[in-house]
Amino acid sequence: MSILAKLSKYIIVTSWRLHADHLLSDKAFNSLYYRWKFDRKLNWKNPRTYNEKLHWLKLHDRQPIYPTLVDKADVKAHVAGIIGEEYLIPTLGVWDRWEDIDFDSLPAQFVLKCTHDSGGTFIVTDRSAVDLTKCPDVLAQSMKRNFFWESREWPYRGLKHRIIAEPYLVDARTGELTDYKFFCFDGVCKAMFVATDRQSGHTKFDFYDRDFNHLDMHDNHDNAAVPPAKPKNYEKMVEIAETLAQGFPHVRMDLYNLDGKIYFGEYTFYHWSGFDHFYPEKWEYTFGDWINLENVKR
Repeated sequence: MSILAKLSKYIIVTSWRLHADHLLSDKAFNSLYYRWKFDRKLNWKNPRTYNEKLHWLKLHDRQPIYPTLVDKADVKAHVAGIIGEEYLIPTLGVWDRWEDIDFDSLPAQFVLKCTHDSGGTFIVTDRSAVDLTKCPDVLAQSMKRNFFWESREWPYRGLKHRIIAEPYLVDARTGELTDYKFFCFDGVCKAMFVATDRQSGHTKFDFYDRDFNHLDMHDNHDNAAVPPAKPKNYEKMVEIAETLAQGFPHVRMDLYNLDGKIYFGEYTFYHWSGFDHFYPEKWEYTFGDWINLENVKR
């Protein structure tokens, strides 16, 4: 790590510890964080790599619909209006506080997560075996978390902090809920990856092209020992992803497929907040070339 990268890390970490990161502009924050993560300067004037363009989009692509699309509860009405309610995971309830949740109304198995952030999920596979008198740490922390300040993804800035309950869903064959994540550019899917083995704590990512040919690329996750097979109705999944991605210069559309039953997952406008390494590095430029910034209204 270069001296400048170390200095960038010091400034970012110190500002977090002093709760002074709010003093940094979005551009300054992302410039410093990028220098720390990639040990090179972020090229704002002529962005070329995938991550550089994601950061450029954070500052310049400010469509008013984005906050609705990243809210895990509010997005469902939007999706239903485009592809129908049959592709939605049912909502069992939405609450402002843990104390407001009516657990007697929930089934024996369910999932709780926060509507305003990423990663705050609590899975209940047996309600009778869980102490529900107090909020679990993962949700308590998420309810206090303002995801915007951690990554400067502007759609999250003003979201209301809530908890949503959904049914616990797993594939009977694999025993898990496999993620299928489609990288769409101006409404066209160019690549995707499959996330498996989440429950082990060592999630695997396998990247594919649009036709489900395995790609010789990876990020900071290993490939699965056995590459995931092409799911049933895969072509329908691509169709759904591209339909929902219309009108956006870039979005990662996340879907699930349980033995042929397709469910909407979420809209992700900034894959890993613009800080994910692709290997070999050529894929950073390939994905970057797929993002066309010319038509973005500033």
